[in-house]
Amino acid sequence: MDILLPIKIAARALRVNLMRSFLTMLGIMIGIGAVIIMVAVGTGATKQISDQIATMGSNLIIILPGSTTSSGAHSGMGSAPTLTFDDVKAIRSECPAVLRVAPEQRGTAQMVAANMNWSTGIIGTTPDFLLIRDWKIASGREMTENDVDMAQKVCILGATVAENLFGDEDPVGKQVRIKGVPFQVIGLLEAKGRSAQGTDQDDTAFLPVTTAQRKIIGNAFPGTVGPTLVQAVSEAKLTQAQEEILALLDQRHHVGANKERDYTVRNLSEILAVAQQSAKTMSMLLGAVASISLIVGGIGIMNIMLVSVTERTREIGIRMAIGAKERDILLQFLAEAVLLTMLGGFIGIVLGVAGAYTISGIFGWPTLISSQAIGLAVAFSSAIGIFFGFYPARKAAGLNPIDALRYE
Repeated sequence: MDILLPIKIAARALRVNLMRSFLTMLGIMIGIGAVIIMVAVGTGATKQISDQIATMGSNLIIILPGSTTSSGAHSGMGSAPTLTFDDVKAIRSECPAVLRVAPEQRGTAQMVAANMNWSTGIIGTTPDFLLIRDWKIASGREMTENDVDMAQKVCILGATVAENLFGDEDPVGKQVRIKGVPFQVIGLLEAKGRSAQGTDQDDTAFLPVTTAQRKIIGNAFPGTVGPTLVQAVSEAKLTQAQEEILALLDQRHHVGANKERDYTVRNLSEILAVAQQSAKTMSMLLGAVASISLIVGGIGIMNIMLVSVTERTREIGIRMAIGAKERDILLQFLAEAVLLTMLGGFIGIVLGVAGAYTISGIFGWPTLISSQAIGLAVAFSSAIGIFFGFYPARKAAGLNPIDALRYE
């Protein structure tokens, strides 16, 4: 028997009732399209989270100052000035798994250049900060240790700040005033984009931490620093670096068995893993919800195939009478079901891909269409055709030829 014969007969039968065939495929088309769109949105969100966290730098650990306690009430992390410049120097020199250390002192200030002004975030830090964050200088120079030691009135501008104060001009060498204090712009940073929280990372100006504390932000506790970024030598050394920092700070802060730590050390790779897992879980949930429509579509195919068997009972009897075997009838109706689901699946893939790009274009949501999702959609649609098409095909093949010929 010609292997392609069942497919040819199935295609001819589907052409006879084009509208019914289309309506039968509709559930599969919608289901496959919905699955691809949901998975694309979920995968895109996961990648966006990874990319945004990656902009923070690699192999990162953050040290947060401790909290204060007043009348039994605990304030948040960072509210107590428990980290010092000496702690930063000790971590840099005494922890072999640590590559770089950079404290931060954050604030907000109005910047003025000629007749332009802009309110932006101010970060007082050290030269290691931009290296840790993998933030490149577009023009000018980086901050130096001498700038920090001498509390020089210099600053490095993010792309957003420079654009709002100087337009398309290169700001390097020009002067800006921050809270009335004149600063020389020594560098312009490359654009970094938005952070994982959605804030504009380029809307920032960087100053030597000593200058920021003395001239702009202030510091009621001289010698102390705010949250501190630490970069490990490599990803493999992250855990070792974290343990070394904990041991060193416990010793320096006299943390014993009965004393609570006045600081917190967090591994940012753990935060990335949690965020990615949450996005993947949401993607799987969306895909599972969309898959329900595939089941509904499969049930629709089974119903239509059962109706088709009833309508074509006499045809089945004639085919059996001229020599067709049960296997031939089974393959014919099974081929019709699989052909319906495969065609519906193909159209659904096209709709899903187009829908994902449309959503991305209209709403600005990140979408990422994976070949695995398309392959899974094809496999799933084929499985549905076989699963839901087998019972009607088996029923058709099991008809008695005499009864089928007498059927009206």
